Amino acid sequence: MNGQPVTERQIAQWADEAVAGYDVAALKKRGRPRIGAEISQVAAIRLDPDLNAALSKRAEQEHSSRSEVVRQALQAWLKSA
Repeated sequence: MNGQPVTERQIAQWADEAVAGYDVAALKKRGRPRIGAEISQVAAIRLDPDLNAALSKRAEQEHSSRSEVVRQALQAWLKSA
């Protein structure tokens, strides 16, 4: 646990917590956060090395993810069409 050995006392404490039960609503949610109300679909694309590097650079400049940059660019392009 964080580089520290787990003690018998800690194991007993965890076991007691488990027996008492957990508040499921208070537990951390796992997985990626939703973008909208619906479950998102994955769309794989191929990028040449230059375009891939430009995408990474733009995402870094905007302090955003590569996926978000692609979504924004696609939305802007679809609106202009």
